[in-house]
Amino acid sequence: MASPQQTSASPTAHETDAERRKRLRTVVAASLLGTTVEWYDFFLYATAASLVFNQLFFPDQSSFVGTLLSFATFAVGFVVRPIGGVIFGHIGDRIGRKRTLAITMVMMGIATALMGVLPTAEAVGVVAPILLLLLRIVQGFALGGEWAGAVLLAVEHSPDRKRGLFGSIPQIGLALGLALGTGVFALLQVALDDDAFLTYGWRIAFLVSIVLVVIGFVVRLKVDETPAFAEVAELAQKSTAPIREVVLPPNTRNTVLGLLARWGEGSAFNTWGVFAIAYATSELDMEKVPVLVAVTIASLVMAVLLPVSGKLTDRYGAKPVYLAGMAAYGLSVYPVFALFGTENLVWFTVALVIVFGVIHALFYGAQGTLFASLYPTRVRYTGLSVVYQFSGIYASGLTPLILTALIGAASGPPWLAAGYLVLTAVISVVATSLIRRDDLHLTTGSDAEVEAAAKTGIAETAGDETTPAPAPIPVG
Repeated sequence: MASPQQTSASPTAHETDAERRKRLRTVVAASLLGTTVEWYDFFLYATAASLVFNQLFFPDQSSFVGTLLSFATFAVGFVVRPIGGVIFGHIGDRIGRKRTLAITMVMMGIATALMGVLPTAEAVGVVAPILLLLLRIVQGFALGGEWAGAVLLAVEHSPDRKRGLFGSIPQIGLALGLALGTGVFALLQVALDDDAFLTYGWRIAFLVSIVLVVIGFVVRLKVDETPAFAEVAELAQKSTAPIREVVLPPNTRNTVLGLLARWGEGSAFNTWGVFAIAYATSELDMEKVPVLVAVTIASLVMAVLLPVSGKLTDRYGAKPVYLAGMAAYGLSVYPVFALFGTENLVWFTVALVIVFGVIHALFYGAQGTLFASLYPTRVRYTGLSVVYQFSGIYASGLTPLILTALIGAASGPPWLAAGYLVLTAVISVVATSLIRRDDLHLTTGSDAEVEAAAKTGIAETAGDETTPAPAPIPVG
């Protein structure tokens, strides 16, 4: 049987070197720009939830309760993401990665732009938070199908021995999206006084999404379908019920371990990228703009270091790199909160750059490649969506709520909240350790291991058939 690189369905079958380079540039641009725009939209809401929505949409509540309610609407986006993940995962495994990603981008852009024109509670009362909640649901639904598709667009187009590097590209979009969101908010607060910012300034950040979505949409339309999906389509090996295959044996074990392995990463991102903003401005009485700048700096450092993590993944393997980063995260939580406690902006920024810019980049750069290897091509979009989006409920969306509640229960000190974060890191380390190499559907390991695997011809299973694999490409 022909390998995926040898079939007529594959866009790589007869391309010249120049065509190959052009295709890969388009893939990189589509993956990076698309995820940057999607995450900008999604986490722009997170920044607004910390600084704006608690005042404009829940104004009759105390500061503490208003923040909790604002974070509750933030969490709703994560609750609905699994629904989008299952639906768009099914579409992605049935009709392809490219068209599915175009749909999710348009939905996200429209929802974000509409947030920019919403009336506040002062104008329409209880209708305002209800409309905000509905648009947040649309955001979550759209993002449910975005991340997995963007990762697969990069990973399934990746050249030999660069799967880890390509798998880190969509992750850069997350860092840039967050940096762009916090940076725009910081710029608007500098340019406008408080009244102007609360009246119309914050809306500008949401309306900018329209321009970004148009650019990202056009680029994504130019990218080819992935060779792996094209091969599955040509061999008529598409799954009729991807979600069933993902949750039933032989994929059950990988799904459960993936859900647990994701816990630490989800809690980490939403602690340093979301909760830290509210914590610094409310509990530590720090100025909003410097805090936003600190988060922006840490996000940019992460964006720079994510490709380094990708290269480490290609050299040492996705699992070891993810494990090392997650262990470092668990060890850093208490020292970081101690530095936060100095209430000194410099130390706050240093702590954030280390834990968010450096440590988070280490494991996040390997994550997409590791999780993509948990499933065969025929159900990979759905499987990746299930792991990332279902874990997002408890690992990501609820984290700001949990931390706020724990700090409230402790009457101020953050050590109970820090203990929760350490626990999530431990769970992820244990779960990742239990992922077995023999259960992965893409070759992982160092260059030496890949060379050995190439000689034995590792195969990828697809349903009841086993397809001889081409020369293996390292997941890590």
